Amino acid sequence: MAKLDGKVCIVTGGAGSLGLASARLFVAEGAKVMLVDLDPAGLAKAASTLGGNGGSVATATADVSKAEDTRRYVATTVARWGRIDVLFSNAGNFGAVAPIESYPEDMFDSVYAVHVRGAFLACKYAVPQMNDGGSIIITSSIVGTQGAPAVYAYVTAKHAQVGLMRSLAKELARRRIRVNTLHPGPIDNGFQKTVEDHLSKAMGRDATAYLNEVIPLGRHASPDEIARSALYLACDDASFVTGTTLMVAGGMGA
Repeated sequence: MAKLDGKVCIVTGGAGSLGLASARLFVAEGAKVMLVDLDPAGLAKAASTLGGNGGSVATATADVSKAEDTRRYVATTVARWGRIDVLFSNAGNFGAVAPIESYPEDMFDSVYAVHVRGAFLACKYAVPQMNDGGSIIITSSIVGTQGAPAVYAYVTAKHAQVGLMRSLAKELARRRIRVNTLHPGPIDNGFQKTVEDHLSKAMGRDATAYLNEVIPLGRHASPDEIARSALYLACDDASFVTGTTLMVAGGMGA
Protein backbone atom coordinates (compact mmCIF):
# COMPACT_ATOMS: atom_id res chain seq x y z
CA MET A 1 0.00 0.00 0.00
CA ALA A 2 1.20 3.54 -0.77
CA LYS A 3 2.43 5.53 2.23
CA LEU A 4 -0.36 8.14 2.00
CA ASP A 5 -3.05 6.08 0.33
CA GLY A 6 -6.34 8.02 0.45
CA LYS A 7 -4.96 10.70 2.79
CA VAL A 8 -6.11 14.31 2.44
CA CYS A 9 -3.25 16.80 2.57
CA ILE A 10 -2.90 20.58 2.53
CA VAL A 11 0.38 22.10 1.36
CA THR A 12 0.80 25.86 1.77
CA GLY A 13 3.47 27.54 -0.29
CA GLY A 14 2.42 24.97 -2.85
CA ALA A 15 3.67 26.92 -5.88
CA GLY A 16 7.23 27.02 -4.56
CA SER A 17 9.86 24.41 -5.23
CA LEU A 18 9.65 22.62 -1.88
CA GLY A 19 5.86 22.72 -1.75
CA LEU A 20 5.59 21.36 -5.27
CA ALA A 21 8.24 18.68 -4.75
CA SER A 22 6.45 17.54 -1.59
CA ALA A 23 3.06 17.57 -3.28
CA ARG A 24 4.46 15.46 -6.11
CA LEU A 25 5.69 12.84 -3.62
CA PHE A 26 2.45 12.94 -1.63
CA VAL A 27 0.37 12.35 -4.76
CA ALA A 28 2.69 9.57 -5.90
CA GLU A 29 2.07 7.92 -2.53
CA GLY A 30 -1.71 8.03 -2.97
CA ALA A 31 -2.65 11.36 -1.36
CA LYS A 32 -5.14 13.99 -2.39
CA VAL A 33 -3.42 17.38 -2.19
CA MET A 34 -4.75 20.92 -1.87
CA LEU A 35 -2.04 23.32 -3.06
CA VAL A 36 -2.31 26.73 -1.38
CA ASP A 37 -0.38 29.80 -2.44
CA LEU A 38 -0.67 33.56 -2.84
CA ASP A 39 0.32 33.36 -6.51
CA PRO A 40 -2.56 32.14 -8.72
CA ALA A 41 -0.40 31.85 -11.84
CA GLY A 42 2.21 29.88 -9.92
CA LEU A 43 -0.49 27.63 -8.52
CA ALA A 44 -1.89 26.93 -11.97
CA LYS A 45 1.57 26.07 -13.25
CA ALA A 46 2.27 23.84 -10.26
CA ALA A 47 -1.01 21.98 -10.67
CA SER A 48 -0.33 21.58 -14.37
CA THR A 49 3.03 19.97 -13.70
CA LEU A 50 1.26 17.45 -11.48
CA GLY A 51 -1.03 16.67 -14.40
CA GLY A 52 -4.30 16.72 -12.47
CA ASN A 53 -3.65 13.13 -11.33
CA GLY A 54 -7.23 11.99 -11.69
CA GLY A 55 -8.73 14.58 -9.38
CA SER A 56 -6.07 14.19 -6.70
CA VAL A 57 -4.85 17.79 -6.95
CA ALA A 58 -6.73 21.05 -6.36
CA THR A 59 -5.63 24.62 -5.71
CA ALA A 60 -6.66 27.52 -3.48
CA THR A 61 -5.31 31.05 -3.72
CA ALA A 62 -4.80 32.49 -0.25
CA ASP A 63 -2.84 34.92 1.88
CA VAL A 64 -1.90 32.57 4.71
CA SER A 65 -1.63 35.46 7.17
CA LYS A 66 -5.36 36.20 6.84
CA ALA A 67 -7.91 34.27 8.88
CA GLU A 68 -10.64 34.55 6.25
CA ASP A 69 -8.39 33.10 3.55
CA THR A 70 -7.28 30.31 5.86
CA ARG A 71 -10.82 29.34 6.78
CA ARG A 72 -11.65 29.30 3.08
CA TYR A 73 -8.85 26.97 1.96
CA VAL A 74 -9.53 24.60 4.87
CA ALA A 75 -13.27 24.55 4.12
CA THR A 76 -12.62 24.05 0.39
CA THR A 77 -10.41 21.05 1.13
CA VAL A 78 -12.93 19.42 3.45
CA ALA A 79 -15.82 20.05 1.06
CA ARG A 80 -13.89 18.41 -1.76
CA TRP A 81 -12.36 15.35 -0.08
CA GLY A 82 -13.41 15.15 3.57
CA ARG A 83 -11.41 15.52 6.76
CA ILE A 84 -7.72 16.38 6.69
CA ASP A 85 -4.88 13.95 7.46
CA VAL A 86 -1.77 16.02 6.76
CA LEU A 87 -1.21 19.76 7.14
CA PHE A 88 2.10 20.97 5.69
CA SER A 89 2.51 24.63 6.66
CA ASN A 90 5.26 25.58 4.26
CA ALA A 91 4.53 29.14 3.04
CA GLY A 92 7.33 31.61 3.58
CA ASN A 93 8.97 34.90 2.66
CA PHE A 94 12.43 36.19 3.49
CA GLY A 95 12.48 39.86 4.36
CA ALA A 96 15.68 41.88 4.53
CA VAL A 97 19.28 41.79 5.69
CA ALA A 98 20.07 44.93 7.69
CA PRO A 99 21.54 46.07 11.02
CA ILE A 100 19.07 46.17 13.89
CA GLU A 101 18.92 49.97 13.96
CA SER A 102 17.84 50.16 10.32
CA TYR A 103 15.86 46.93 9.96
CA PRO A 104 12.50 47.83 8.34
CA GLU A 105 9.65 47.42 10.81
CA ASP A 106 7.10 46.70 8.10
CA MET A 107 9.37 43.96 6.71
CA PHE A 108 9.68 42.38 10.14
CA ASP A 109 5.90 42.40 10.53
CA SER A 110 5.37 40.94 7.05
CA VAL A 111 7.76 38.03 7.57
CA TYR A 112 6.40 37.25 11.03
CA ALA A 113 2.85 37.36 9.67
CA VAL A 114 3.51 34.78 6.96
CA HIS A 115 5.67 32.34 8.93
CA VAL A 116 4.24 32.53 12.43
CA ARG A 117 0.71 33.87 12.11
CA GLY A 118 0.32 31.81 8.91
CA ALA A 119 1.30 28.58 10.66
CA PHE A 120 -0.82 29.47 13.70
CA LEU A 121 -3.91 30.17 11.58
CA ALA A 122 -3.39 27.02 9.52
CA CYS A 123 -3.38 24.95 12.69
CA LYS A 124 -6.20 26.90 14.36
CA TYR A 125 -8.60 26.23 11.50
CA ALA A 126 -7.33 22.87 10.22
CA VAL A 127 -6.99 21.02 13.53
CA PRO A 128 -10.77 20.85 14.19
CA GLN A 129 -11.13 19.36 10.70
CA MET A 130 -8.31 16.79 11.06
CA ASN A 131 -8.60 13.08 11.57
CA ASP A 132 -7.07 11.66 14.72
CA GLY A 133 -3.67 10.15 13.99
CA GLY A 134 -2.78 12.83 11.45
CA SER A 135 0.38 14.86 10.97
CA ILE A 136 1.25 18.56 11.05
CA ILE A 137 4.55 19.66 9.55
CA ILE A 138 5.83 23.24 9.77
CA THR A 139 8.74 24.28 7.59
CA SER A 140 11.24 26.10 9.78
CA SER A 141 14.93 26.35 8.86
CA ILE A 142 18.41 25.58 10.08
CA VAL A 143 18.35 29.16 11.41
CA GLY A 144 15.36 28.19 13.55
CA THR A 145 17.90 26.72 15.96
CA GLN A 146 20.67 29.32 15.75
CA GLY A 147 21.27 33.01 15.21
CA ALA A 148 22.45 34.97 12.18
CA PRO A 149 23.37 38.65 12.20
CA ALA A 150 21.12 41.11 10.36
CA VAL A 151 18.48 38.51 9.37
CA TYR A 152 16.17 39.54 12.18
CA ALA A 153 12.72 38.83 10.81
CA TYR A 154 13.44 35.46 9.22
CA VAL A 155 15.50 34.07 12.10
CA THR A 156 13.03 35.26 14.75
CA ALA A 157 10.06 33.83 12.84
CA LYS A 158 11.76 30.48 12.34
CA HIS A 159 12.47 30.22 16.08
CA ALA A 160 8.87 31.14 16.88
CA GLN A 161 7.59 28.32 14.71
CA VAL A 162 9.44 25.86 16.92
CA GLY A 163 7.64 27.18 19.99
CA LEU A 164 4.31 26.84 18.21
CA MET A 165 5.17 23.28 17.19
CA ARG A 166 6.18 22.22 20.70
CA SER A 167 2.98 23.59 22.22
CA LEU A 168 0.84 21.91 19.57
CA ALA A 169 2.67 18.60 19.95
CA LYS A 170 1.77 18.49 23.64
CA GLU A 171 -1.85 19.53 23.11
CA LEU A 172 -2.60 17.25 20.17
CA ALA A 173 -0.87 14.11 21.43
CA ARG A 174 -4.16 12.98 22.99
CA ARG A 175 -5.55 12.78 19.46
CA ARG A 176 -2.40 11.09 18.15
CA ILE A 177 -1.79 14.04 15.83
CA ARG A 178 1.96 14.38 15.44
CA VAL A 179 3.47 17.87 15.10
CA ASN A 180 7.03 18.48 13.94
CA THR A 181 9.17 21.18 12.38
CA LEU A 182 11.30 20.56 9.32
CA HIS A 183 14.62 22.42 9.28
CA PRO A 184 16.25 22.56 5.84
CA GLY A 185 19.65 24.00 5.26
CA PRO A 186 20.28 25.91 2.02
CA ILE A 187 18.23 24.55 -0.88
CA ASP A 188 19.09 24.97 -4.55
CA ASN A 189 16.01 27.00 -5.51
CA GLY A 190 14.83 30.51 -6.33
CA PHE A 191 13.93 31.38 -2.75
CA GLN A 192 17.42 30.57 -1.52
CA LYS A 193 19.00 32.46 -4.41
CA THR A 194 17.14 35.59 -3.28
CA VAL A 195 18.36 35.02 0.27
CA GLU A 196 21.93 34.56 -0.88
CA ASP A 197 21.83 37.63 -3.12
CA HIS A 198 20.94 39.68 -0.01
CA LEU A 199 23.60 37.94 2.05
CA SER A 200 26.29 38.41 -0.61
CA LYS A 201 25.77 42.16 -0.52
CA ALA A 202 25.88 42.23 3.28
CA MET A 203 28.92 39.94 3.52
CA GLY A 204 30.89 41.40 0.65
CA ARG A 205 31.53 37.94 -0.76
CA ASP A 206 29.70 35.14 -2.59
CA ALA A 207 27.27 33.77 -0.02
CA THR A 208 26.57 30.62 -2.05
CA ALA A 209 30.23 29.67 -2.09
CA TYR A 210 30.55 30.50 1.60
CA LEU A 211 27.57 28.32 2.55
CA ASN A 212 28.90 25.39 0.55
CA GLU A 213 32.13 25.75 2.53
CA VAL A 214 30.36 25.53 5.89
CA ILE A 215 27.95 22.72 4.96
CA PRO A 216 29.81 19.51 5.82
CA LEU A 217 28.35 17.70 2.79
CA GLY A 218 29.65 20.59 0.68
CA ARG A 219 26.55 21.49 -1.32
CA HIS A 220 22.99 22.79 -1.25
CA ALA A 221 20.10 20.33 -1.03
CA SER A 222 17.72 19.70 -3.88
CA PRO A 223 14.01 20.35 -3.20
CA ASP A 224 13.36 16.63 -3.68
CA GLU A 225 15.75 15.76 -0.85
CA ILE A 226 13.86 17.97 1.57
CA ALA A 227 10.52 16.73 0.25
CA ARG A 228 11.47 13.15 1.13
CA SER A 229 11.85 14.25 4.74
CA ALA A 230 8.43 15.92 4.59
CA LEU A 231 6.99 12.63 3.31
CA TYR A 232 8.61 10.79 6.20
CA LEU A 233 6.98 13.10 8.75
CA ALA A 234 3.64 12.95 6.93
CA CYS A 235 3.31 9.17 6.83
CA ASP A 236 3.16 6.37 9.38
CA ASP A 237 6.90 5.76 9.08
CA ALA A 238 7.10 8.56 11.67
CA SER A 239 4.26 7.20 13.83
CA PHE A 240 6.18 7.79 17.08
CA VAL A 241 7.80 11.09 16.09
CA THR A 242 6.32 14.28 17.52
CA GLY A 243 7.67 17.47 19.05
CA THR A 244 10.81 17.07 16.96
CA THR A 245 13.02 19.51 15.07
CA LEU A 246 14.11 17.44 12.07
CA MET A 247 17.36 18.83 10.63
CA VAL A 248 17.87 18.25 6.91
CA ALA A 249 20.92 20.46 6.46
CA GLY A 250 23.83 18.35 5.26
CA GLY A 251 25.46 18.49 8.70
CA MET A 252 25.25 22.29 8.93
CA GLY A 253 24.76 23.39 12.54
CA ALA A 254 25.76 20.01 13.96
